Amino acid sequence: MKAIIIGAGRGARLMPHTADSPKCFAEVGGKRILDWGLVALAAGGLTDIVYIGGYQIDLIKREYPAFTFCHNADWPNNNIMESLMHAEAHMDGGFVCAYSDILYTPEIIGELVKSTHDCTLVCDTDWRARYVQRTEHPEEDGEKVRLDGNMRVAAINRTMPSEDAFGEYIGVAQFTSDGAAALKRHYHDARERHGDGPFQAAKTFRKAYLIDLFQHMIDAGVDMHAQPTHGGYMEIDTNQDFQIARKEWAV
Repeated sequence: MKAIIIGAGRGARLMPHTADSPKCFAEVGGKRILDWGLVALAAGGLTDIVYIGGYQIDLIKREYPAFTFCHNADWPNNNIMESLMHAEAHMDGGFVCAYSDILYTPEIIGELVKSTHDCTLVCDTDWRARYVQRTEHPEEDGEKVRLDGNMRVAAINRTMPSEDAFGEYIGVAQFTSDGAAALKRHYHDARERHGDGPFQAAKTFRKAYLIDLFQHMIDAGVDMHAQPTHGGYMEIDTNQDFQIARKEWAV
């Protein structure tokens, strides 16, 4: 099984750290955000890394020559969903995907790779405690998840009331071969049907987030299951997040 890291964007909110290098090169605890992710993935036996790059991709290629690279050259004009699909050719045997600007523990991946479900989304149940300090990134921006029995995801979006959310999707998911086939099938179906019109919560299909595709799949009857983590995760979206992580992240 391969790991697909989605890291094409620049991360303008983390300036000046992204002036000349990608966001995942910012260091927390003496290690790049990207390297923390690689350690966590390796704990689950995931060492075959596919990296979707855009901004400063040549720098990443130089520093990580063992990666397989997919180039999202149009990264300023699309979003996470379109970015992930640049790695479509690497999905057939099943895969774990992860955002590049997050910190997560090896234990999370160790549990994730044990999942027998075709589509598994890791969700932080302690997410609201983490948001108390995040005044520049309020709860309303969280990728919130609501369940519908047996840990099955009923809804995933930013708009649901926080009180209704089981947790926040952390940006890490696993798809088996069948799950990957469903993801690709529903993506192409949605692209054909929507063109570049609105799609789920996105104003245009090209600007859709990955959770918009997940919700589309759920609406079509695809089972997605939540794997809970009680913390063990941090998103680094703003300079405030970066400073919090540098003070508090310890594994």
